[in-house]
Amino acid sequence: MTSTSVAAPQSCEELLAQMIAIETVNPFFGGPAEGQERLVGRLETLARGWGLGTRRLPVPAGGENLLVMCEVDPAAPWLLFESHVDTVSTAGMTVDPFRLKTEGDRLYGRGACDTKGSGAAMLWALQDYVRSAKRPHNVGLLFALDEEARMTGAKTFAATELKSFLPRLRGVIVGEPTLMRPVIATNGVMRWKTITRGRAAHSSVPANGRSAISAMLRVVDALETRYVPTVTGSHPLTGRAAMSVNVIRGGTQVNIIPEYCEIECDRRTIPGETEAQVWAEVDAVLAGHEVERSDIYVVPSMGDELSRHFLPLLQPVLARHGLETTGRGEPYVTDASHFGGAGAPAIVIGPGDLAQAHTKDEWVSRRQLAQAVAVYGDLMRAED
Repeated sequence: MTSTSVAAPQSCEELLAQMIAIETVNPFFGGPAEGQERLVGRLETLARGWGLGTRRLPVPAGGENLLVMCEVDPAAPWLLFESHVDTVSTAGMTVDPFRLKTEGDRLYGRGACDTKGSGAAMLWALQDYVRSAKRPHNVGLLFALDEEARMTGAKTFAATELKSFLPRLRGVIVGEPTLMRPVIATNGVMRWKTITRGRAAHSSVPANGRSAISAMLRVVDALETRYVPTVTGSHPLTGRAAMSVNVIRGGTQVNIIPEYCEIECDRRTIPGETEAQVWAEVDAVLAGHEVERSDIYVVPSMGDELSRHFLPLLQPVLARHGLETTGRGEPYVTDASHFGGAGAPAIVIGPGDLAQAHTKDEWVSRRQLAQAVAVYGDLMRAED
C-alpha cells in the first residue's frame, strides 16, 4: 500500500496510527533500509495536503530529514519543533508493533511513546495552526532520522540548516517522553572502542605469540582502578558523570593466541565537561599501554544557559494546562544536545514516560497525547 492510497487522518490518534503502521526500526537494529524514507514520504504528503511547506534535507550518512514549515511573515520570529522518525527493535514485543492498539487511556505500538507520539502531536498542532487567525510565529517542524543509533539527522541539521534560523529563532522544542515536563539540561555521552593487538600463534607454544586479551586485561584494570574512581563530577540538574566498560570482544578460537581484542566504553559527561578534557584524562591513564581508539561517538551535554531564557515563553502555556513549569535536568541524551551545541535554545518536552519507551508493550497515554497537541499549539500562538 502506498502512502497516497491512505486516507488523511481525522484526528491525532489516527495520524499516530498511520505513523506506527510504517516500520521505522533503525537499520542499526536490523530495520529496513527504506523504513524511515517511507514515513518521511507519508508525512510530506500529508503536510502538503494541509497547506504546509516542506523541504527534504539530505543526511550525508544516508536518507533525508523532512522540514515542514508554516512561514507567516519573513520578519516574524521562528519556533522550531523536532521529533525523530526511527525506533528501536521490535524483538520480544508482546503487542503488535505496527498496529495501534487502544485500551483505556493507553495507545500501544512501537514508537507510540518514543517518539511518534510527540511527532504526531506536533504535526497535528501545526496543521491546525496553519488555519489559525492568530499566527505570531513562523513555525518549522523537523522530522529527523537516526536518533536511536547515531543522531545523524539532528547532527546534520544543527551543523547546516539551523544556522539560517538562529538570528530570529526563539528556540527548539524537542519531542521525547518527559510526562510533559520541560527538560532544560541533559548530560552528554562519549562512546568509543579501545583496541589492543597481539601476535597470533598456536596455543601449544604460547611463547610464540602475544595475547591481545592479556594486554586488554591490563587496560581494563587501569581504566577501572585509576580512571573510573576519578569520574566524580556532578551537576545540580543532570546528576553525576559516569564511566563504564560495557562490551569486550577478542579471540577467534580456543587454540589460537588472540591477536585482537576490543572493548566499548561509555562516558557520561555533565554540562561543563568537554570532549578534549575527557580524552586527556583517558590518555593519561593509558599512557604506556599500546592501544588504538576507533568508532568515536560524541553527543555534547546541554546546560541550561540558553534554554532558561526560552523557558518563560513556555511556562504560561504549561501553567494554563496544569502542568509543571519548573525546568528540570536529566542524565540521558537527546537530539536537543546538538541544537544547543549549535547555539539554539532547546527544551525537551513530550507525552509519555521514559519507562514506557523501548518496552515489550510500548504505549503512550491518550490524555497526554491530547495534552501535547494543545500545549504545542498554544506555544505556536504564544506572545510575550
